Amino acid sequence: MSTQQFFTATGDDGTTGLLGEGRVPKDHPRLEAIGAIDEAGAFLGLARAHAKSPKTAEFLKTVQHHLYRLLAEVAATPENAAKFRTLGAEQVAWLEARIAEIGEAVPPPKEFILPGDSVAGAYLDVARTVVRRAERRLAALVRNGDVENRDLLRYLNRLSSLCYALELLENQEAGVTTTKAKEG
Repeated sequence: MSTQQFFTATGDDGTTGLLGEGRVPKDHPRLEAIGAIDEAGAFLGLARAHAKSPKTAEFLKTVQHHLYRLLAEVAATPENAAKFRTLGAEQVAWLEARIAEIGEAVPPPKEFILPGDSVAGAYLDVARTVVRRAERRLAALVRNGDVENRDLLRYLNRLSSLCYALELLENQEAGVTTTKAKEG
């Protein structure tokens, strides 16, 4: 097996290519956003692997597919972004409907909670914080005009809420009581 199947070495100069012409430094703000989105997807995968609720696993798989589409649009150069624009108001509404669905089964706590009452719930909390970081990085790109699709920001904002709702669902499915932050 050739090692070329696993690496190209084109990034050895500290740059990476976008979906379009040109290369940018690996510490470019666009790549910071891409990295945070990618990291969120990885933590969502861990949560999905440990999920007790089939609903959690199903929702997260769909979200992971959405995130790949979101990544493509963020990774596209401005002149190519429209070719990769497949995520919009419909996917934001899908998240809102899933959050409402979970809200029917799990009432939100009245106080802040501590993460870690279930394995999947803990991974979902980490994913939620990484999604928030991705949202901040993407907000800078939108503000600077590097990314036009504001629905991507709305999507990440709702995704962090979905992660929280799924954390509560996973704690319930694991048969544990969610620990309030004020206890102790």
